[in-house]
Amino acid sequence: MASTHSTEGRRARLVGLDVFRGWAIVMMIVFHFAYDLAFFHLVHFSVIHDPFWVYFRYVIVSIFLISVGVSLGIVHTPRIRWDKVRRRAMILGGASVVVTIATYIQAPHAWVFFGILHLIFVASLVGLVFVRVPWLAWVTAAVVLWGSYTGWLTGLQHQFFLTVYHPLHLPSRTEDLARFFPWIAAVLIGIGAYGTGGYRPFFSIPFFSAQTRFNGLLAFLGRHALVIYLIHLPLLFGIVMGVHAWMRP
Repeated sequence: MASTHSTEGRRARLVGLDVFRGWAIVMMIVFHFAYDLAFFHLVHFSVIHDPFWVYFRYVIVSIFLISVGVSLGIVHTPRIRWDKVRRRAMILGGASVVVTIATYIQAPHAWVFFGILHLIFVASLVGLVFVRVPWLAWVTAAVVLWGSYTGWLTGLQHQFFLTVYHPLHLPSRTEDLARFFPWIAAVLIGIGAYGTGGYRPFFSIPFFSAQTRFNGLLAFLGRHALVIYLIHLPLLFGIVMGVHAWMRP
């Protein structure tokens, strides 16, 4: 009986995590829709510079990356499942390449060389080091956040970017840049939260765990986050481009 209750509790928490990630999907679609509207000058605000949209993006990225950390803990406890690591690396690596190629074709002067998928790919491998030592994940996250806030980690990152910029001919502007620092801290926070059990009360609150139709939809979106991410980008862009063409005199 104890085993059954444990399994049921784990499933409930997984649903809460899917709902949590589903909210990020909804907000991401809103963000990219607003970005496309601004790109075609159908609205008069800047998604890149306006504080509301800047912090809106921060929330979206934070949810995704914390979810990555919690998921790493779930999948690789009590042992690292290397078959899952290989499969995930192939899927994320392939998706990252698709994004890079697609953006290079669409925007050759601002193609995505290290966007959110690239970061998740790298963070999913780096995070394996911390799965068995959640206290170290917390400590490292604190160091990363402090180093980014004070600027010394940002400076190191900038120097690294400069060393690879010239030989790789990276664009000076990119459509999506998810810097390793400080964003790796969000993944580490997720790992720490899982390893120390801090995620349990959070995903058990009714907002995430309530069995409603809306939460069921959010959970579905959360379970298929990667596919939705890859599909919605060209779909939204095509729709807004069509509207723009139709509205032109």
